[in-house]
Amino acid sequence: MSGWMSWFGGKKDTREGARDAIVGLRQQLLMLEKKEEHLNKKIEEEMKKAKANATSNKRLAMAALRQKKAHENELDRIAGTRLTLETQVNAIESANLNAETMVAMKKGADALKGIHSNLTAEGVDATMDKIREQMDLTNEISDAISNPVGMGIVLDEDDLKEELEALEQEQLDDRLAGADRVPSHVPTSPVGVGQSAGRVTAQAEEDDEEAQLRQLQAELAM
Repeated sequence: MSGWMSWFGGKKDTREGARDAIVGLRQQLLMLEKKEEHLNKKIEEEMKKAKANATSNKRLAMAALRQKKAHENELDRIAGTRLTLETQVNAIESANLNAETMVAMKKGADALKGIHSNLTAEGVDATMDKIREQMDLTNEISDAISNPVGMGIVLDEDDLKEELEALEQEQLDDRLAGADRVPSHVPTSPVGVGQSAGRVTAQAEEDDEEAQLRQLQAELAM
């Protein structure tokens, strides 16, 4: 617990100690790597010596193999030591990262506390209400400015429709009245020819009236 408190208290000795420990461990790891390289070379040399004397000098070959085995055992111990050191380095780095993270989080919490010290939920709500009121006022002013002078009169759509229907009926009455005014006098003509021509003319006028009436009905239906 005291170790964590030293981190939050801002002491540098713990962090510096962690860095020094990591540096020392990594230096030891480098030394062990060089030792491993040296042992691997010695193992190769002893193996070559054993092969060279396998038939000519068995005693020397056995001695080379025993030396090779000793080097291999030492190599295994070094591998185990390296694993331990690497695990320790990782643990220190992880602890160091966690501690630094906690320090950063504490600073963030303090900063938030300082920011919120002058803020309350009621104050924020009041400010937002004022902003909404001003925005509504702004919209009303914009609408008033954008509305041309004299265009604020509200028109009754029903009155306009009634007036339009009256105009349509007036036009229909005028056209029907014009269709009723057909010439009543038919010029005299020879017997038979005059009567036939009169019937053709009357039929043509009747057809023309019906066509005008259908056209007018179609226009009114649109």
